[in-house]
Amino acid sequence: METPIAVPFAGQEPHLRPFETTFTPDPPVPPGGVSGPRRLQLHTSPEYAMKRLLAREGFARIFQIARVFRDGEISISHNPEFTILEMYASPGDASATMAEVEALVAAGARALRGEERALSRRGHGRGERGPPIDLTPPFERLSCRAAFERFAGFDPLPLDAEALAQAARAAGVRPSEGASWDDLFTQVLVEKVEPGLGIARPTFLVDYPASQAALARLDPDDPRVAERFELYAAGLELANGFSELTDAREQRTRLAEEQRLRARLGRAVWPLDERFLEALHRIPSAGGVAIGFDRLLMLLAGAASIAEVLLFPAAEEYPAAQEPGRS
Repeated sequence: METPIAVPFAGQEPHLRPFETTFTPDPPVPPGGVSGPRRLQLHTSPEYAMKRLLAREGFARIFQIARVFRDGEISISHNPEFTILEMYASPGDASATMAEVEALVAAGARALRGEERALSRRGHGRGERGPPIDLTPPFERLSCRAAFERFAGFDPLPLDAEALAQAARAAGVRPSEGASWDDLFTQVLVEKVEPGLGIARPTFLVDYPASQAALARLDPDDPRVAERFELYAAGLELANGFSELTDAREQRTRLAEEQRLRARLGRAVWPLDERFLEALHRIPSAGGVAIGFDRLLMLLAGAASIAEVLLFPAAEEYPAAQEPGRS
């Protein structure tokens, strides 16, 4: 599939900032055409558009290799313009999607390396290789609760925000002032859990807390957790996937909460994508995943930085801002 890059609404994710642009039609405007300038955003993900296609007859299994854009993201594993491989299947769920991701990673390793393993430099010196990573399916599946117990020494699910902050401090994490439960969960995840994931073989981190569900369906047997997974190798997140939420009413409630959170964070808030919400009821069940294509190349090529797999990384292409008064 190919979906638009410049869209009316990029998404409501509270911690993402889209790039913005303006469409200004040249006169004369044809009957029924767009009149006047219109603000657009470069999509942070093709998810909304692809789910609208998934709801149509004949689009039960779709994928897209898309350029996506996220303002402010630049590090050894982030670039503000990068590539996502996004896939959806209906009927489908998280379990079936994980199996497809495993097969894809293993096939990529065989094609590029001639074997189902990688020698990552992630977290090591520029010339130093880490231990080999076995990419033969099946990969490890580890619940968030078990991962926190293994790497941070506690189970976060039964704890309220105050108890979670105490547990985080005991694990060596310094919580931010006034951090919410979800902020604390993410901080411990990033500082204590992620670095230990996927060292000998990739790890699917599964069963995220319900408050971290995003666009995922909750587990019908345990609504405290969502049918969401992330794939890690050498401590690096490679993919994020779900059993897709297809209840439009519940999705609207979640997006409205994200609008409120964006407002509290001082970020721009825009209207909900009604065409996306309208399409959900026509999807009986689905599984989907977004794979960081550049990060997958990092793993398979043994790169320590995303800049090593990009021909024009932002860190080199964006000139440093000049000081005032300097030519």
